[in-house]
Amino acid sequence: MTSSRQRLQLKARSDKRLRAGHLWVFSNEIDTSKTPLSGLDAGAEVEVVNADGRWIGMGYANPASLIAVRLVSREPKSAINGNFFTRRLEQAVTARSKIHVGPYGRLVFGDSDGLPGLVLDRYGDHLVGQITTAGMDSRRPLIDAAIEKILKPKSLTWRNDTAMRSLEGLPKEVVVAFGDAPETLEVIEAGTRFEVDFHSSQKTGWFYDQTDNRTRMSALCHDARVLDLFSYAGGWGLRALAAGAKSATLVDSASGACQSVARSAEANSLQADIVESDVFAFLENALAEKRRFDVVVVDPPAFAKRKKDVAAARRAYRKLNEQAIRLVEPGGYLVSCSCSYHMFEDSFYETVSGAARHVDRGLQIIARLEQSRDHPVHPAIAETRYLKGLVARVIYNDF
Repeated sequence: MTSSRQRLQLKARSDKRLRAGHLWVFSNEIDTSKTPLSGLDAGAEVEVVNADGRWIGMGYANPASLIAVRLVSREPKSAINGNFFTRRLEQAVTARSKIHVGPYGRLVFGDSDGLPGLVLDRYGDHLVGQITTAGMDSRRPLIDAAIEKILKPKSLTWRNDTAMRSLEGLPKEVVVAFGDAPETLEVIEAGTRFEVDFHSSQKTGWFYDQTDNRTRMSALCHDARVLDLFSYAGGWGLRALAAGAKSATLVDSASGACQSVARSAEANSLQADIVESDVFAFLENALAEKRRFDVVVVDPPAFAKRKKDVAAARRAYRKLNEQAIRLVEPGGYLVSCSCSYHMFEDSFYETVSGAARHVDRGLQIIARLEQSRDHPVHPAIAETRYLKGLVARVIYNDF
């Protein structure tokens, strides 16, 4: 063990989850009577042992956070230095090289890549990242150097404006680390070109976690009338048109998102019906007008960002899917998703199935959806598997 690091000792019987592979140590699991957290700087490198003094791992701490330590290695001689970031980044890039065609996608997915608190997305020659923990934020110069050395991008921008940073005592900010960052991000997905206004974009700009699911959906869209709810930059709807859909209506309440869709549609010579509207208001009007679609995509933002939000989220998902299902032509398809980790998969499926029954419809689930392969799941950390969804055929006579 490294003597310059402070040792933190766990309470009795607090190591089971960590020995099973989890990487988070909560503040109430540390025996602060023996190894106090007070006095530690946010991001300080620490080593963790169990109640018997047996080595668990090393990582970085934040005494102000509920997650007091995030482990990064089980090797006592490890250190969170420049070589550490270079090695982990190389491993992440190599893994993506096996599953990607072209320079677009997620390169780093936090804990799943051994880099807790760090995500990194690639847009051709430009990179956009997000840092959500004090341990990573304090080492940003080392991360910048590793990224520049390995990937040599034209620019790197940190989109550190997520509310999660406040949990770590970090300010919200958008910082260009180096290079000339573009005003508009370009994404090419399955041959379709998208333009995303960086200033009005969400998270790091593009939802790469749905790339594989959009490909699966496209097979249903030939000669179909498609409705894309919460369309954002148009990933579902425009890809449906590119796959041969007869028409696509894309609905989002954000003006900037609708403008991005319009530019992307023009760039691909696609004719899209772009509606700037609250989605629930649109659904009420569409039902009153007795409109019908062959494929309806429901991909809302997270309704349950905290555990205590789950009950309200279930009601919102239920209402949303009830209305969406009523718009599906008999024998048509519903694509419904949730990116709320706290909305567990079985509960989500039950909610959507219940919505169908409530409006006298039946569902035949033909596919279960999950996040794209560039968002790998850590088998011991359920939180890394947050995206779930389904593709279901809608039938009018339940059986």
